[in-house]
Amino acid sequence: MTQTALALQPQPATLAQATTVEIIVPVRNEEASLAASIRRLRSFLDHSFPFPTEICIADNGSDDGTWSVALGLTAELPGVRAVHLAEAGRGRALNTLWSCASADILAYMDVDLATDLNALLPLIAPLVSGHSDIAIGTRLNRGSRVVRGPKREILSRGYNSLLHRFLSAGFSDAQCGFKAIRADVAAELLPLVEDTGWFFDTELLVLAEHAGLRIHEVPVDWIDDPDSRVKIGSTIRADLLGMLRLSRGFASGQLDLEDVRARFARAPMADPRTALASRIVRFGLVGVISTIAYALLYVGLRPVVDPQWANVIALLATAIANTSMNRRFTFGVIGRGNEVTHQVRGLVAFGICLALTSGSLWLLHSGGSDPGRALELTVLTVANLVATVVRFSLFQLWVFRSPAPQGEPA
Repeated sequence: MTQTALALQPQPATLAQATTVEIIVPVRNEEASLAASIRRLRSFLDHSFPFPTEICIADNGSDDGTWSVALGLTAELPGVRAVHLAEAGRGRALNTLWSCASADILAYMDVDLATDLNALLPLIAPLVSGHSDIAIGTRLNRGSRVVRGPKREILSRGYNSLLHRFLSAGFSDAQCGFKAIRADVAAELLPLVEDTGWFFDTELLVLAEHAGLRIHEVPVDWIDDPDSRVKIGSTIRADLLGMLRLSRGFASGQLDLEDVRARFARAPMADPRTALASRIVRFGLVGVISTIAYALLYVGLRPVVDPQWANVIALLATAIANTSMNRRFTFGVIGRGNEVTHQVRGLVAFGICLALTSGSLWLLHSGGSDPGRALELTVLTVANLVATVVRFSLFQLWVFRSPAPQGEPA
């Protein structure tokens, strides 16, 4: 590389001087803890962080002495400002202040500083370099170190599992209070975010992911705040309603992210409706082949064994073949990894289908008379169609889902 080319490359010091960061700290009725946290954060930024950074205390709806403490901190500490919002809501505070911020990188963290501040530079660096569009701290990654009670652990993992299954979310931790976003990305996404409360984070991330934006995850050290004032019941209800709203928006086409995708030249995320429709078609083709094979096997076995054994043998043989075909053809699983696990799970699905078909046979013969081969075959074919729907649901949600790495959500 020539000296001229070298001179044109951004140098670390120049990059740090050219990039500004604003950290929002949303607070509501935090009179007791605010001053210590902001002093600690400002000291860390001054001594251990390479980018010019301003702290903005976002007082949203406090009715104690929080605002007075915030004003005192702005007078005491350079690089600290405060904004008072009359209405409560973390999402409202972040949306309002990020929308009018002038910094290049916008971040926020909870006032309890539950996340180790040493994770701040790994959070910001991928955004400064242009590698990523949004960065989030995650408490659910293998490299994370988390101290919190079992109740919050279960709720967190359960919530993120719901996001993965019903909104096709790929990020691991939606609600960790430690995130950053490039200002140009925020300008495009924030007008699309409706939630003003705790679901704000999730909605922003889901929209970003569906727009093809890159989300960088940083494993964090995190210690639960025993004085947390999050109302779990109302938060869960609001989150579920938010998930339902987003799901309807994507299904109806009302949430159109093409402009955002085009703005940043990102590849589109696979449309879950199209992917599901294509998968159903392929599964149906495999099902037709399996049903024909089952019928032929049953008819061939029936003269030499009783109906139940003919059903078990025919269904078992076709179930193993069905799982193998769906594994490769329908769900696109390549290679032999987890093949035994998939077959074992497929046999569990087979057991459920066997219960359906055997139960229909038992009901058919419970009257004591011989219903005839044609009626037997008709009843079993209908039962197999019902079993096919059940099997697809199990395949989609469980059988071919690869085990998550230890420490990550399933």
